[in-house]
Amino acid sequence: MKLHRILTLLYIIGIGLAASAQERKPQNKPYIDLRPMHFGISVGFHMQDIEMQNVGPQVIVHEDGTETVETVVCDQDNWTPGFSVGVLADQRLSKHFSLRLAPTMHFGAKHLVFRHLNRLDPDGLILEQRQDMKNTYIALPINLKFSAERFNNYRPYIIGGINPMINLTSKSQDIIQLKRYDTMVEIGLGCDFYLPFFKLIPELKFSYSLIDALDKGHADELTDANQRIYTNSVSAGHAKMITLTFYFE
Repeated sequence: MKLHRILTLLYIIGIGLAASAQERKPQNKPYIDLRPMHFGISVGFHMQDIEMQNVGPQVIVHEDGTETVETVVCDQDNWTPGFSVGVLADQRLSKHFSLRLAPTMHFGAKHLVFRHLNRLDPDGLILEQRQDMKNTYIALPINLKFSAERFNNYRPYIIGGINPMINLTSKSQDIIQLKRYDTMVEIGLGCDFYLPFFKLIPELKFSYSLIDALDKGHADELTDANQRIYTNSVSAGHAKMITLTFYFE
């Protein structure tokens, strides 16, 4: 629902820009795009998600030797906005194409809920276990940018590429632990706005992990054996991220 509202808002903004672009106006910074290299800074917001693959029923061997079949399912129950800050280097390749490198730090969190379908809490509800997974990522996205023709003081574009990431935050006793390194594929859209003294670039980007981000050996490191049923309830996890960034060149 939130994504639908964002896309609707961008569509309305695009219609408004098209409606206002019926006549030529004086251009701000008319030669800025002819520079071979651009530099800038960025600030923005993002929301992290992770797509878990649940294993389904598990055979649990208890201390007395008995076995039971139990089912735990894992999901992210809510989205929490995070903060992003970075720098930008943009290499002009041609009139419409450029190559961008934008090292960025993302400060955010994922909120996981584990539902033990075979057990009830004192209130008679399905037993739940929660984990707040705070993450600090260093991202090194390499993107190819395709820009449309400039009209007046705006120029829309689309962008895509890969984004290697390093996870700086991990706790060895968390139920779920992610790998230190991840690689995402990403695609986005934005618009260059040419202001009198600088260029403002709002951009919306969607990222999806290309690899399984789940640390499979983490269950063996847990000191609390009761937590292992939750750790072993998922077999794979792919991180996702939606980022709204404002670049200043």
